[in-house]
Amino acid sequence: MMPSEHLAPSSPTRDPVRDAATLGARHATESELLRSLHPAVAGALTVAGFPRHFVPAGFGGDAGTFAELVEAVAVLGEGCTSAAWCAALQAAHGRLAAHLPHRGQAEIWGSGPDVPIAAAVVPPAGELAEVPGGYRLSGRWHLASGVDHADWLLLAAPEPGDGSRSPRILALPRADFTVEDTWRNTGLRGTGSNSVTVVDAFVPRRRTMSRDVLATGRPEEGAARCHRVPFPLVASLMFAAPALGAARGALRAWTDALVGRATGDGGGRLDDGVAQQVLARSSAEIDAAHLLLRGAAERADHAPLDRLPVARNMRDAAVAVEMLVAVVERLFRSGGTRVQSEAEPLQRFWRDVHALAGHGALRLAPAAAAYARSVRDEGQGVEGRAA
Repeated sequence: MMPSEHLAPSSPTRDPVRDAATLGARHATESELLRSLHPAVAGALTVAGFPRHFVPAGFGGDAGTFAELVEAVAVLGEGCTSAAWCAALQAAHGRLAAHLPHRGQAEIWGSGPDVPIAAAVVPPAGELAEVPGGYRLSGRWHLASGVDHADWLLLAAPEPGDGSRSPRILALPRADFTVEDTWRNTGLRGTGSNSVTVVDAFVPRRRTMSRDVLATGRPEEGAARCHRVPFPLVASLMFAAPALGAARGALRAWTDALVGRATGDGGGRLDDGVAQQVLARSSAEIDAAHLLLRGAAERADHAPLDRLPVARNMRDAAVAVEMLVAVVERLFRSGGTRVQSEAEPLQRFWRDVHALAGHGALRLAPAAAAYARSVRDEGQGVEGRAA
């Protein structure tokens, strides 16, 4: 879990992550109707420490581990996938902002580390003009998850010139962008992944960086491990973590729906052999996916920073999500018409995991290709390799 000394200093016996999960589940339907996290849930994510999780210790942040984050996000996802998605990205965006020049970081976290940050950095968009002291930025970006509750926003724009340079990432305060109400999705409805517009905003150079910096991580001596890892090592992992919680929540919802329901011969549904097989297989596959994601998090926290761990993490996140989608699909199909009701949480988890699995970072084909290249270039077979 997230470090408890930062999460609830006034009440050490409380678990703010579980509190946030309880609120997320309680307000999940309202978040869907709002197409954005319920304000109480958004506030609970900050109390639980997600925005500060990867903030540098010098600004009062936790500079935490990926293993802690995966477990905490999964707990949230058991109640509300949208809350888990926003929590994972708040942590991830704090990690991205930690690659800005120090003076730019100080603007964001000078008053404290509990600053929710949204982002739209893939693909780059907008128009950027270099001016004395920085840049002028205008344009429109899509899918900025959690932006309704963000104090800052990271955007990527093409560098001025011939297009040969890596895009530039720029950090903008709330006053410099406008949120457009555009999020109308089948799943993850509560994430508020709206579009944003910027009109001729000045961004000082200290609040910008080349996107190449993210690909390599911060190499300087003394940088925390979470800031030294390359972006591809951890991107798919953080997008996959909410699916683990969603599958657990779906299994609980399916079990709750079947308990007390009778079969045609008067027996209980969980006494039925088919239902028992669904329960056993689904719970085992959720545990197996958890092991894959936990292993990927351990590599992110401890493995050598070379190509093979990156490829393994991409592979394992994609495979884990495929497994979790299959689990929720099985539960949904075996639950009967009752679980299709809008009042039943299982149909929400079903929609959410399908929406989540469509993210480009979780596609199996590019992950498989990257893994095959890494194995080929190592000049060794896969037999005997530790995961």
